[in-house]
Amino acid sequence: MVTPFHEDGSIDFPALEHLIEHIISNGCEYVVTLGTTGETPVLSKQEKIELITFTYSTVGSRVPVVVGVGGNDTRALIEDLNHFPLDKAAAVLSASPYYSKPSQEGIYQHYKILAENSPKPIILYNVPGRTGRSMTAQTTIRLAHEVANIAGIKEASGDMSLCMDILKNKPDDFIVVSGDDALAMPQIACGMEGVISVAANALPGRFSEMIRLSLQYNFNQAKELNDEMLEAYELMFCENNPSGVKAFLAELGLIKNVVRLPLVPLSAHIHEKVKQYLKAKSIR
Repeated sequence: MVTPFHEDGSIDFPALEHLIEHIISNGCEYVVTLGTTGETPVLSKQEKIELITFTYSTVGSRVPVVVGVGGNDTRALIEDLNHFPLDKAAAVLSASPYYSKPSQEGIYQHYKILAENSPKPIILYNVPGRTGRSMTAQTTIRLAHEVANIAGIKEASGDMSLCMDILKNKPDDFIVVSGDDALAMPQIACGMEGVISVAANALPGRFSEMIRLSLQYNFNQAKELNDEMLEAYELMFCENNPSGVKAFLAELGLIKNVVRLPLVPLSAHIHEKVKQYLKAKSIR
C-alpha cells in the first residue's frame, strides 16, 4: 500500500482507511504495509509504528497483514523486529540490503540473523533495481532450505531464468510470489503463487481478478484483463514508484497527490495520460 499524505506532508490516516477499504472490498486477499511503495525510507520509526497499528485496527480479521521491515543496517533491523508491533502480522517482508551491495554470503548471513530474531516468518524480497545487488537463485534456494523461519520470496528481479531456477529447486512449502505487476501472469504460469502488487492499490478489482484467473490457469481470460492494464503499468512506473500509482489514486479521489522529497509528483504530461487512461477504461 502507498502511504497517503496531507498537503503539509503529514500522514493522512482517513485517506489510508479509504484506501484499505478500496483494496479489500475489491478482492485483494492480503495487504502489505511499510513496503517501499509506502515511501518507507522517508518515514520516521514512530510513523511506521503508527501505520502498523492503524492498519491492524482498520483491517481487523478480514485479511492477513504483512509488515515491511527492511534496510541495509542489520543490527537496526533486529532492533525494529524486537520493537515494532508485529503480534498481529502474518509475516515480515524484508528487502535485501540496499546500497551496501554485499556479497551473496553477506546477503545470506543478513537474512539468517533476521530470521533468527523475527517473531514472524520472513518473506525475502529481491529487487535489484532498488538495492543495486540481485540475490542469486542459489542464495534464495540456500536460505529456503537452511533457515527455518524464512517462508518465501517476493521476486522482483525481472529475470525469468532466475525465477524458474528458484521454482524448480525450492522446498514445497516455500512460497514464491511476483513483485513485477507486468510479469505476474507469465510468472504464475511458471509456478508462482501470487503477487505483491503496486497496481492493485489503484486497480484492485481488475488486477485481483487477473491474478485469480491466472492461478486457475485460465490464461485466455487473464490475458484480456492484463492487456487492458499494460498501459497502466507503464504509466505507474515510467518515472518512479509510488508517484505513478499515487497519480492514479488521486484521480480516483482516494488520496491527495502528495509524495515526500526526494520524490516529486508525476510530470504534468504523464499525469494527463493517467487521466486519459482512466477515462478511456471508464474507471472511477
